Amino acid sequence: MTAPGSVRRSTFPQPNDTWETIAEREFPDDDPTTTVSQLQSWNMHVFMRRNDPAQPILPSDVIFLEAPRSQ
Repeated sequence: MTAPGSVRRSTFPQPNDTWETIAEREFPDDDPTTTVSQLQSWNMHVFMRRNDPAQPILPSDVIFLEAPRSQ
């Protein structure tokens, strides 16, 4: 069970961020292809949204930087 007050690590995107720029900024030492796939799987609420492909991530989106925690 997750400890009370435990918060899943997240960030807000910067203007014009893409999955690639977030991966590069937040996980600079990791393989970008793997990291982008992980970010997309942890953020299905953003990844699956139908919107402008040129700007798929909004500055108001919460982007999780880790997998959901088990309870």
